Amino acid sequence: MFSRKDLVFSLITGFYTGLIAWRIFIFLGIPVITFWDRASCSRCIIDEFSGNIICPMIQCIPDYLIVIPTWWFVIIVPILWILGVNLGYFLGKWLAFFNQFGKYAAIGFTNFAVDAAIINLLIASSGIASGIWFSVFKAVSFASAVTHSYFWNRSWVFESGGKGQQEFLKFAVVNLVAMAVNVGTASFVVNGLDPFFGLNENKWANIGSIAGSAVALVFSFVGFRLVVFRKTTQANKPIS
Repeated sequence: MFSRKDLVFSLITGFYTGLIAWRIFIFLGIPVITFWDRASCSRCIIDEFSGNIICPMIQCIPDYLIVIPTWWFVIIVPILWILGVNLGYFLGKWLAFFNQFGKYAAIGFTNFAVDAAIINLLIASSGIASGIWFSVFKAVSFASAVTHSYFWNRSWVFESGGKGQQEFLKFAVVNLVAMAVNVGTASFVVNGLDPFFGLNENKWANIGSIAGSAVALVFSFVGFRLVVFRKTTQANKPIS
């Protein structure tokens, strides 16, 4: 069941995830997010003196139906984390796997926010967003998120009571492989593919980072559940 601990941790991690997301959007030059735009375009007019029909250059002005300031993420994300954890418990009634995955997904996205914060800070301070240095930045940001990930997975997601050193060693091994998957996927997207949809270098670097984190998220959960926190996972299984 959704507990007070779940509520507090969802609010804490959701708040600083939203805060990081807001600042990254500002760095990328996206103060607002718009949805479902319609365009109002200029039409041909009749010249008052000659009577001729004049069609000036058509200029379309978007008329957005939904405009969300990016600072709203500070409010929206904690709510989404609470809903996500509750959804995990709800689905866990039929499949116990989801009891932990709801919390893991929330922490996974929070880890990505920490990862993204570090890599964007390095890009902003160096002015470099591709090449070998991007791979180095990605490795540094991922490694920074690992410690954050271990704390939250141990204390909240899997509520582990295992021996710290042995457990962290297994955790580190799983994350080393996950880091290779993460950095490899991100580097392939950024350095191996041309940007889509006219995205600039900084935005494309974030797309690559998202792709790497998404692939590594699934890999990490399987590794944590089956290798790192296995005893805790088995202990939490309902007795039939």
